[in-house]
Amino acid sequence: MDASDYDEFGNYIGPELASSSDEEGVESEYEAAPGDTADGPEGLDRMDEESDQEDHSGGESGGYGELTAMARRMDIAQTQVVLHEDKKYYPDAEEVFGPGVEALVQEEDTQPLTEPIIAPIKVHKFQVDEEDGLPDTSYTKEFLVDLLGYPEMARNLAVAGHLHHGKTALVDLLVAATHVWPEWDKAAPMATPTTKMPKPSEKAFGYTDVHQLERQRGVSLKAMPISLVAQDTKGKSYALNIIDTPGHANFFDEVVASLRLADGLVLVVDAVEGVMANTERIIQAAVREQLSITLVVNKVDRLILELKLPPADAYYKLKLTIEEANAVIAACPLATPSMCLSPELGNVCFASTSFGWCFSLQSFAKRYVDEWDMPIAPKELAKRLWGDVYYHPERRTFMRKRAEGGKDAKRSFVHFILEPVYKLFALVTSEDEPRLRPALETLGIHLRKSDYVMDVRSLLRRVLCQFFGPPTGFVDMCSTHVKSPLDNAAIKTEHLYTGSMDSVVAQAMRSCSADGPLVISVVKQYPSSDASQFFALGRIFSGTVSANQAVRVLGESYMPGDDEDMALATVDGSWLYCSRYKIPVSGLSAGSWVLLGGVDSSISKTATIFDTTVSDDVLAIIRPLQFSAESVMKIAVEPVVPTELPKMLSGLRKIGKTYPLVQTRVEESGEHVILGTGELYLDCIMHDLRSMYAEIEIKVADPVVSFRETVVETSALKVFGDSPNGKNRLTMISEPMEKGIAEDIESGKVLLSWPARQVGQFFESNYNWDILAGRSIWAFGPGDCGPNMLSDDTLPGETNKTRLRAVRDAVKQGFQWAAREGPLCDEPMRNTRFRVLSAELAESAIHRGGGQIIPAARRVCYSSFLTAEPRLMEPVNFVEIQAPAACVSAVYTVLGRRRGHVTHDAPKPGSPMYMIKALIPTIDSSGFETDLRTYTQGQAFCQQYFDHWQVVPGDPLDKGTVLRPLEPSSGQQLARDFMLKTRRRKGLSDDVSIDKFIDDPELLDIVKSFEAS
Repeated sequence: MDASDYDEFGNYIGPELASSSDEEGVESEYEAAPGDTADGPEGLDRMDEESDQEDHSGGESGGYGELTAMARRMDIAQTQVVLHEDKKYYPDAEEVFGPGVEALVQEEDTQPLTEPIIAPIKVHKFQVDEEDGLPDTSYTKEFLVDLLGYPEMARNLAVAGHLHHGKTALVDLLVAATHVWPEWDKAAPMATPTTKMPKPSEKAFGYTDVHQLERQRGVSLKAMPISLVAQDTKGKSYALNIIDTPGHANFFDEVVASLRLADGLVLVVDAVEGVMANTERIIQAAVREQLSITLVVNKVDRLILELKLPPADAYYKLKLTIEEANAVIAACPLATPSMCLSPELGNVCFASTSFGWCFSLQSFAKRYVDEWDMPIAPKELAKRLWGDVYYHPERRTFMRKRAEGGKDAKRSFVHFILEPVYKLFALVTSEDEPRLRPALETLGIHLRKSDYVMDVRSLLRRVLCQFFGPPTGFVDMCSTHVKSPLDNAAIKTEHLYTGSMDSVVAQAMRSCSADGPLVISVVKQYPSSDASQFFALGRIFSGTVSANQAVRVLGESYMPGDDEDMALATVDGSWLYCSRYKIPVSGLSAGSWVLLGGVDSSISKTATIFDTTVSDDVLAIIRPLQFSAESVMKIAVEPVVPTELPKMLSGLRKIGKTYPLVQTRVEESGEHVILGTGELYLDCIMHDLRSMYAEIEIKVADPVVSFRETVVETSALKVFGDSPNGKNRLTMISEPMEKGIAEDIESGKVLLSWPARQVGQFFESNYNWDILAGRSIWAFGPGDCGPNMLSDDTLPGETNKTRLRAVRDAVKQGFQWAAREGPLCDEPMRNTRFRVLSAELAESAIHRGGGQIIPAARRVCYSSFLTAEPRLMEPVNFVEIQAPAACVSAVYTVLGRRRGHVTHDAPKPGSPMYMIKALIPTIDSSGFETDLRTYTQGQAFCQQYFDHWQVVPGDPLDKGTVLRPLEPSSGQQLARDFMLKTRRRKGLSDDVSIDKFIDDPELLDIVKSFEAS
C-alpha cells in the first residue's frame, strides 16, 4: 500500500481502481428493477422465472440450475439494502402461535418479579374427604335415612372429655365397626412408644379430624358430626348422631355448641389421669343443658401396660375415677340423683380405644351367658359384677361380705372381668405363635399367619378386637340411658325456646312433630372443602326440611315485631354430615341433625330457621349459646399490602362464622382486633385467615388482654350533669355491687324480662335487698346481661316521675354507652351500680329528647364513676399442671416469675404424677406453657382457661406513680402502667381528667377538693 494514495485524513486519492468484468456482469445481470425493493416480490418472481427457463433449457443440467437460483437468492438477501422500518428481527405472534390466538403485549414491570409469568394451578382443598364419594358401610344409606324418620330409634350424642382422653379414638372405634376402613385395620395403635415403626397413614386415625391443621397438630380443633347405624347386644339397630368435640380448654365453645344439638353426653375419662379441670367444665355445661350423662372410662390398657397395677388395685383405680365424676356432678346446682354414674346401672362403659375394644358389664355378662349357656339374664348377672360383691369359685356363689368366703373369695369384677383381660394381655405379649395360636383358637379367635409376625401392640389390637367384638355394650348404654329426641323434646323446648309455650309452634316442638311447622336451631357453620361457601348445621325441632324450601332465618338479636335481624332464604340442599362425606337427602324430619346450604348469608353465629307459613305473631328464637368462658386475649392485625384490606375484612367475617366465641372489632384508632380464648385459639384463627379465607400476608401485633373498669367505693358526693341545651339535669352516684351479682346477671340467673315483682324477690332472697330496690332496676349493661346496673332511686316529691318515665329509654341508652366504653381506657365497666337520685327535666318534650338526655346521662355516669375510686380489672386464668414430683419446684419457679400462685398441690392417686392448680394473670400467661416445658425438660403439661376478673393493684389515676421506661412495672405501679399503655395503643391522650365531664365550676371545685384530701 502506497501512502501517497491517501490524504492526511485517510481518504483514498490515488488512481481509479479497475473492477473485474465478471463481477460487473453479475451485478448488472441481477440488478433489481427500478421501483422494486431488494427483497420485493417482483424481483424474486422474475428470478424464479429466469431460473425456471434455465432449468427447462438446461436439460441434463437441471440440478445445477436449482443450485444457482438458490445461490442467487442468498446473494440478494445478503446484499440488499433494507430500511430500518422494514427490518424484522423476531417473528410475529401470529407466525409463532398461529392464527386465531389472542396475543396481549404489556409494557415492562406490570407484573412483579415475585410472581411467575404462568402461575401454578392452586388446588383449594383444606379438608380430608372420602376420595370415592360415599364409603362402603355395613348398612345402606337409605336405611340410615329411613331410621332417622323414627325419632324413638335415634340417639343424639355429644362425645366430650379432656384433651387426649380418647374421644376421637372412641368415634373411630364406632366408625371402624360400621365402615370399610382398611387404613384403620392395618395401622398400629397410636400409643406406641417406639419410633422404628412406620408412620401410619394420615387417614388411619381421626375420622372426624378433617381439618388440615388438626392433622398437622394431632389434636381436634373443631366439633365434627357423624351419623351411623349401630346394633346393641340384642341385634337391634339404632341411628346414632354423634358429634366429636375438642378436648383443649381453648375450644370449649365448640363443646357448648355441640351440647345444644345433643340429648345426652358421652363423657370420656382417662383411667389414669381421671377427672381433670376441663372435664369438670364439661359436666357443669351438660347439667346446665339438662342432658343425660354417660361415662366411658377409657385407656384401661394403661393400667396394665404402663402402671402395671395388679387386678385388685386396678379395680380401685377405676372405682376412684367413677367417684370423681360423681362428685363433680353432685356439686352442680341443677344436678339430680338420676345423673349418678355406676357400672351396675349400665351408664358406665370401660374401653381401650387404641386397642379397639369397649364393653359394659351387661355386654360382658352376655358373653358369659352365651358361652356357658347360663340360666340367668345378662342384666341380672351384670348387677353382681360390680361393687362389694364377691365370688367363691368352689361354692360357685356370690356373697356381699368377703369374710363369708375367706381368702378364696374374690371380688366379682376382678374375677370375671379384669383377670381374664390381664391373662389375655399376658398371653399375647409373652407367647410365640406355636403356643399362642391354639390358645387363641380355644377362645374363638382365628388369625392369619401374617398376623403373628406383627409387632406386639398391633397383634394385641387384632386379638382384642376379635375377642370383644363390636361395641354393642356402648350402644346398649346409649339406647337405655340417653333419651330419644322424641322423649327429650319437651324438656329441650321448655329449656331453650323463648316464645310462648301455648303457641302452635311450641306444641309441635314439644311433641317432635314431623308434620308441624319447620323449626331448626342452627348452632354451627362449616366451610366447604375449598372454603368457598358455608353450610349450616342444626337440629330440627319440628317439621320437615327439604331442598328448594323457602325459609325465614332469625338472628340472635331478633325481637318479636322487629324484622331487622330476619332474612328470607332458600334451602339449596340438605345433607347428613358425616365428617369426611355428606349424604344428600331429599328431606329430614324432626329430631334429626341436618346440614343446610344456601342459608348462611345472614347467619353470624347461631340462628333459628322457621317455615314461611308461620305467623309473625308466634315467631321467637331459640336461646343463643351461653359460654362460661370469655374471649379476653386479643391481637391486632393488618394486611402487609394495604390494598388487600377488603380481602382481610372478608376473611374476618368468615372467621366469625366458624369460631363460636371469636370476636372481631375495629378500635377508634382504626386497628382491627381479634379476641379469642387463648394462644392456640388465636393461632388457629390466624392460620385459617391467612391460608383459607383471606389468602394474604397479615401482620400481627403482640397479644394483649381486655381489661374492665370498676369502682371500689361509693361516690364521694352527688354528681350532676346538664344536657347540651342546659334545660335538663341528672344527678347520680355510683357504687360497687355485692359479690356474686355480676356473675348471676351474666349467667342468666336473673333477667329483666321477668316481672318486676319476681326480680325484686330474687334480690331480696339472695342478697337481702329491699323489695323496692329490686323493683327499681332499670337496666343491666352493656347488653341485656351485662355486669352493671342502673336503678331509679328518685323520690316522687323531688322528681316528676311522669317526665322521668318519658326519658327512661334515653337514660338507659346513655348508661349502655358509658358501660360499654369506660372513662379510664375505653374498656367495658364491670360490677358497678349507678343510682339516679334526681332528675330536673324540661317541661317541653322537644327540649328533653334523646339528643339532649343521652349525652347528659353518659357524662354523669362518667363523672360519678371517677369520684368512686375507679380501678382496673384484669382477667385471671386457672391453670392445671401435671408434672412428676421432681418437677414441682420448677413449676413453682415459673409461676412465681409471672405473678402466679398455687392454690392446690397434691399427688394424683394411683399415678406417679402430681396435680398442681394455680391462678395466673392472663396478660402474663403468653408463652407460659413453653416456659414451663423448658424448665421441666418437657415433663410438665398444663391446661389453662379464663377463670375470673380481679382488681389490678394500684390507682390508675395516681399521677405520682413513677413509671420508668424499658423497665417492667410491679406492685402499685401496674394499674397506672396498664391504663397508660392501653390509652396510647388506642390513640387516646395520657391524661384522664374529670374536668371534661363536669361543667359546673362550683361542683368541679368540690370534686377537686375531695381528690386533694
